[in-house]
Amino acid sequence: MNFENLSLVWLVAIFAGAGLIILACGVRITDVADRIADRTGLGEALIGGLLLGAATSLSGTVVSVTTAFEGRASLSFSNAVGGIAAQTAFLALADMIYRRVNLEHAAADLSNLFQGALLVLLLSIPLIAYVSPDISFFAVSPFSLILFGIYIAGVVASKRVRDDPMWRPVGTRETRTDTPDEDKQDARGNVTIFAVFGALMLLMGIAGYAISGVAGVLTDRYGISASVVGALMTAVVTSLPELVTTLAAVRRGALQLAVGGIIGGNTFDTLFLTLSDVAYRDGSLYHAISKDDLIWLSVGLSATAILLLGLIVRQKAGPGRIGFESAGILALYAGAVALTVS
Repeated sequence: MNFENLSLVWLVAIFAGAGLIILACGVRITDVADRIADRTGLGEALIGGLLLGAATSLSGTVVSVTTAFEGRASLSFSNAVGGIAAQTAFLALADMIYRRVNLEHAAADLSNLFQGALLVLLLSIPLIAYVSPDISFFAVSPFSLILFGIYIAGVVASKRVRDDPMWRPVGTRETRTDTPDEDKQDARGNVTIFAVFGALMLLMGIAGYAISGVAGVLTDRYGISASVVGALMTAVVTSLPELVTTLAAVRRGALQLAVGGIIGGNTFDTLFLTLSDVAYRDGSLYHAISKDDLIWLSVGLSATAILLLGLIVRQKAGPGRIGFESAGILALYAGAVALTVS
């Protein structure tokens, strides 16, 4: 589809329509992921961190890869790291609606702690790549391959941490454990539910393509900063599934799925950078961005560190009956938005 010939009205309509599709799919896919976690016996934290996180990130993946292929390095990069910052802020919003106790206290799980630490490591890689010499092989930075390798190793280690944990969170009256809502069923039933999951992912991918087309036109035609469009428009809209799935999971009591979905989705989102670097054919993606794009990388890194502190401290209640980590993340995100648009 040629988005360049469309009027502003049509561009806004397509952008909003694609956002609604992503939102609707996000509502449905949470329930499907929870049922998969119960049927496979893999648990909410692991399924939330891997399967659900990857699925809800698909539309954002399409945006970053498509814009990188078009040569829009800043838009591609800021969409990836801006989504990580936004999704972490969504978890703070979920903490606000879970009034019984601080969400990070109730959702204590070793897998989420491990995923959070892994995310901090992964977010440091593009920062190292930015300050390192501009070296690439076939227009791909070696740091993109390192990032991908660390992610795969982290996935394998996540399963090992769950199966043979060396640490366990202290249980309290407010701690919500992961208990299956349904029994494992026959293979035919499992095939059906995985097919539904795949169809929802496909719809979100198509919607992501439409959003990337509109974003490119907005930056070219109206001179809007690619960092602003990527971090505050495409990143937020493509992150709507994370917001919906997190709030829905909290309301259903699947607290580990809620936290794991955000952290795992953010971990998967770092692969946007590897895929985008491969799609970007003018050299290393990390040396084609500006310092403005690093603001949102820094915000994502700082917000993840704050979240990890909250998961370790497990404060029962803090300011406004939310944890100190939620208050800190929201303040950090609000400050970054003000700095970006000023």
